[in-house]
Amino acid sequence: MKVLVTGAAGRIGRAICIRLLPEHEVIGLDRTPASTVQLVGDLSDPLLLRRALREVDAVIHTAALHAPHVGISADSEFERINVQGTELLANMAAGYGARRFIFTSTTALYGAASQQATRAAWVDEELPPRPVSIYHRSKLAAEASLSAAARAGMSVTALRMSRCFPEPAPLMACYRLHRGIDARDVAEAHALALQNELPGLRRYIISGATPFQPEDAEALLHDAPAVLALRAPALVEAFRQRGWRLPRAIDRVYSPALAMRMLAWRPRYGFEEVLRLLDEQSSEVLPPCRE
Repeated sequence: MKVLVTGAAGRIGRAICIRLLPEHEVIGLDRTPASTVQLVGDLSDPLLLRRALREVDAVIHTAALHAPHVGISADSEFERINVQGTELLANMAAGYGARRFIFTSTTALYGAASQQATRAAWVDEELPPRPVSIYHRSKLAAEASLSAAARAGMSVTALRMSRCFPEPAPLMACYRLHRGIDARDVAEAHALALQNELPGLRRYIISGATPFQPEDAEALLHDAPAVLALRAPALVEAFRQRGWRLPRAIDRVYSPALAMRMLAWRPRYGFEEVLRLLDEQSSEVLPPCRE
């Protein structure tokens, strides 16, 4: 399969390219030159997109402005890049005969819906998003813009991925249980989504496998250590050995159950991988903050 990957110089785009290269012909596009980029330029350039989409079977669209750009880039840039750029790319891809379009979305678009007053929010695909920032709104609008391509017969998948960047190790390890994901697991989800041939638009949450259950929601918010002792004793013991404090509260759980069922996807890199990378002094994990 010939696959165009936008944002191929970025963290997730690069991981996707590396995952796909042994099996597919991959064309990377980005504004920034990199070893995974063959075409350098902006998504708003129709001439560049015509070159990029020639004989392409599928598009994986990771290029976007992200949360750190809020307050730095104008809201109009979020609209131009995240919304209009996605719509232009999807419509042109459909016109050039691409059969599949995979959009790298974010769990951040749930916004205020992922915070509740009396219990941890259980976030799955049935929870209506309540976006707060321009980033949230632009990613949700970008998903909506893909409906036209889906109606035209293209298979469209939006993968709402959770946190996936280096953070202090104790925080990052806990997040792998309820709101974090390894870039390699994200890449694998994209690779499996390429196998989807059904027309229409589908949305999946991509986050680390969670040991928690919906009935844990109230206790997670008010007494997270007790729930962790029950559901994740290995993490509790690892924290004890390292002298780290457990979180007092966990305010949300992103459930990847639907993606695991429908894509036959399994997250492989949990909290143990965070600890291993820390011990190897990998740049993928930050050391604990000094108290």
